[in-house]
Amino acid sequence: MSRSNSGFSLIEVLVALIILTIGLIGIFNLHVVAKRGSYESFQQTQAAYLASDIINRMKLNRGQLVSYAGTYTGGLSVPPVSCDVAVGANVVCDNAQTQAWDLYQWESLFTGSTEVVNNTSVGGLDNAQGCVLVDGATGEVTVIISWRGIRAVSDGSAAVAKFGQCAFTNGSDAAKRRAYEVTTVII
Repeated sequence: MSRSNSGFSLIEVLVALIILTIGLIGIFNLHVVAKRGSYESFQQTQAAYLASDIINRMKLNRGQLVSYAGTYTGGLSVPPVSCDVAVGANVVCDNAQTQAWDLYQWESLFTGSTEVVNNTSVGGLDNAQGCVLVDGATGEVTVIISWRGIRAVSDGSAAVAKFGQCAFTNGSDAAKRRAYEVTTVII
């Protein structure tokens, strides 16, 4: 009498499990890489928004254009006059007061102090620094935002080092530094 075997052997099941495990590890790694890429993209979008924000603030206060120039690291203190333009605010500020308020608000945005969870700023760029260069004669304005990314890149420190006019501090994370630059003319 002949007997036929049907079903799977233990070796076949183990091989199938190994193949499945390798596939799941690959999918998990792909997910991690996608999350990192998404976060890096979000940071660059934030930097573009922040550069645009200070340029728009400068356009509204052309009389103080040259006084916006400088390097900013989040250390500005609260100005004595709050020039908030929120609905219902009843404050009249001169150009110098508006400029001080604009820079304070801008620094607050890029350091993330406007979004706080458990007493920790979470909304800004990691270790952000901003620089505004102004040519008073031509009205040319360059805004540079620098921050720390997740992983090191081959030109991270070189990207920040090229902005010699800005007093950026690279620190030990120089290879992870990112920089976003925009130049425009305000007349």
